Amino acid sequence: MKISTKGRYGLTIMMALAKKSGEGPISLKSIAKEHDLSEHYLEQLIAPLRNAMLVKSVRGAYGGYMLAKDAKDITVGDIIRVLEGPISPVEVLDDEEPAKRNLWIKIRDAVKDVLDNTTLEDLATFEDKGDQEYYMFYI
Repeated sequence: MKISTKGRYGLTIMMALAKKSGEGPISLKSIAKEHDLSEHYLEQLIAPLRNAMLVKSVRGAYGGYMLAKDAKDITVGDIIRVLEGPISPVEVLDDEEPAKRNLWIKIRDAVKDVLDNTTLEDLATFEDKGDQEYYMFYI
């Protein structure tokens, strides 16, 4: 499963809002500038997040966007599902060998578990201690 730029930039928006939570509405222009992203593209991503009631908009000269819920109550899975659709790294076929089908289900469930148990607050308050190894997996 590959997360597209929609998912990546959507997480960027949500993390920026979480980090500035309590400071009032944040403009997409400031998020785009801070992260060197296209404001126009962020505008396309914010609409589904607003429709899913993850963010709310404030109109006016000092308007912008805010989280609609506490960051601890929004999971990465919530955000990714809104922007990317259902989480399914591999399509599970009914007529597939039971061992392989079971493997695909385990992989799907592991990915869902990570996304659904990582909150926006976890990401916004993350401190890199530099002790993780980076692996590249091709599935």
